[in-house]
Amino acid sequence: MYLIDTNVFLEILLSQERRETCKRFLDANTGSIYITDFSLHSIGVILFRNAKEGIFQKFAEDVISNIEVIGLQKELYNELTGIKRTLRLDFDDAYQYRVAKEYGLEIVTMDSDFEKARRKVKVKFL
Repeated sequence: MYLIDTNVFLEILLSQERRETCKRFLDANTGSIYITDFSLHSIGVILFRNAKEGIFQKFAEDVISNIEVIGLQKELYNELTGIKRTLRLDFDDAYQYRVAKEYGLEIVTMDSDFEKARRKVKVKFL
């Protein structure tokens, strides 16, 4: 079971260099993919900022019907500052890390910052 980081989806949605690698991974793991509410919101912010509302609309339709959207339970938010201090992750990465840990998911990302978290959760780099 995989928690897909925001950058994997954006790579595809923005037609960036490694989109095919990301698409292959997602296609090969259908049914085992999760996304955080934070990632979904971040993708929306970025796509709206770049006048790509139509792409967000299609993405949201696909995600809501095919991928489980999960979030951080409110009593766990107080752990994010400790994660920032110990693992030196920024807010969004600390959020992803804590959700992955809570649900027992492997983080799939292209963000090298997650190298710092590898001893605590499973991380797959694309």
